[in-house]
Amino acid sequence: MTYEFIRYDREGALAILTINRPEVYNALHPPAHDELHHALDAFAADPELFVAIVTGAGDKAFCAGFDLKWQASGQEVRMPPTSFGGIAKRDDLFKPVIAAVNGLAMGGGFEMVLACDLVIAAENAQFALPEPRVGIAALAGGMHRLPRMIPQKKAMGLLLTGRKIGAAEGEKLGFVNEVVPAGQALEGARRWAGEILECSPMSIRCTKEQATLGFKYGLVSDAMNAEWPAHKALVESEDYVEGPLAFAQKRKPIWKGR
Repeated sequence: MTYEFIRYDREGALAILTINRPEVYNALHPPAHDELHHALDAFAADPELFVAIVTGAGDKAFCAGFDLKWQASGQEVRMPPTSFGGIAKRDDLFKPVIAAVNGLAMGGGFEMVLACDLVIAAENAQFALPEPRVGIAALAGGMHRLPRMIPQKKAMGLLLTGRKIGAAEGEKLGFVNEVVPAGQALEGARRWAGEILECSPMSIRCTKEQATLGFKYGLVSDAMNAEWPAHKALVESEDYVEGPLAFAQKRKPIWKGR
């Protein structure tokens, strides 16, 4: 697929998806949503790609949310089946996705961030769910993910006021993994991706599957006793043999991801 509103770059086993609408603070309209949905489908299906980074073009915004000017103009408003940015309702992607937040992450843009596994934010990044201020609601997972990630009262304070907070406060609350200098969000995300890529892709998928879906079980013991497809794939994989063998031979493992 030829992309017009995003860039899809490959760096070895790493995919980098860049929202490329800086003239509107990387706000998304339906064609951009479709492209992100397609790109993430392609990433999920590619056996040579193990980690993805999502970021925004320029230094002002990761994503300012839905393109409200597009909506106000009376043009078509719709979402892909995976919801905002092709990621907010993507519950079956067990390859890690890192958000490199280089500026504003507002509304659906913040919800995309919350749907990622790791968040690396530039010191000038700002986050908010301001939907109630414009008569809508954070329906792309924000109302559900945020109270699960940070203390409920803190989450309610953000949800009920729509106020902005900076990267440092996001790190203090716990939804930001690391704050980096302005202009270095992507490099920081690449560094984290590099650490993940040192691990077995099969182990990482097993870990993400259980860590993200295990909450549906009331008891830890129930989650541990459940059947997990990615765990079954791990113990049947070449990586499951290669890891201990490389350790015994005192060398770096050569992961196959299968």
